[in-house]
Amino acid sequence: MNKLALVFSAALALVSTHTLAAGDVALGQVKSATCIGCHGVNGNSMVPSFPKLAGQSEAYLLKQLREFKTSDRIDPMMAGMVAVLTDADMQNIAAYYSAQTVTPGSAKKSANIALGERIYRGGKKDTGVTACIACHGPKGKGIPAAGFPALSAQHATYVAKQLKLFRQDSINAQTGATEPSRANDYEGMMINFTKSLTNAEIDAVSEYIAGLH
Repeated sequence: MNKLALVFSAALALVSTHTLAAGDVALGQVKSATCIGCHGVNGNSMVPSFPKLAGQSEAYLLKQLREFKTSDRIDPMMAGMVAVLTDADMQNIAAYYSAQTVTPGSAKKSANIALGERIYRGGKKDTGVTACIACHGPKGKGIPAAGFPALSAQHATYVAKQLKLFRQDSINAQTGATEPSRANDYEGMMINFTKSLTNAEIDAVSEYIAGLH
């Protein structure tokens, strides 16, 4: 069985086991007032370094909030934000942002879209990297029931930062470095995907994702 097939099998298994969140949208809107400064009105951040949350999977958003609180995902700013939130608060915030509509994104005119599309749709066969499309879909909508997030229209700057953080986990393991990294992906999928990507490839696929609709 090839790697793409294995990813689809994993996704199907997750669909049957992943527990979806069930928060209150109205209560979430009230709680989200403190999030507007970074994530914008209705979860559509205007600052490229802060992610758009609108339209993201409710379960995925809840997972990230919980993991910021437990430090399974490290971000000093977010750690401070979630410190005062109850689990019910986080469920409600996730429900609110999930119910919003993400604004369209666009790639830079100077971006290497051809390279980004090639990696997104075909991976890197020479290094065994699976295509992004396997988990995130042809239009970047993700697989919510399996916990795979939507990427469509996300800021390229934010996506590139996260991919480099996942890649750093491999670098740390290989070199003994202790640089900031990210490792809260399912079964190390994102760590495995990023470990052989160059900065140019990460930037290209991030720009391609920004223009997906």
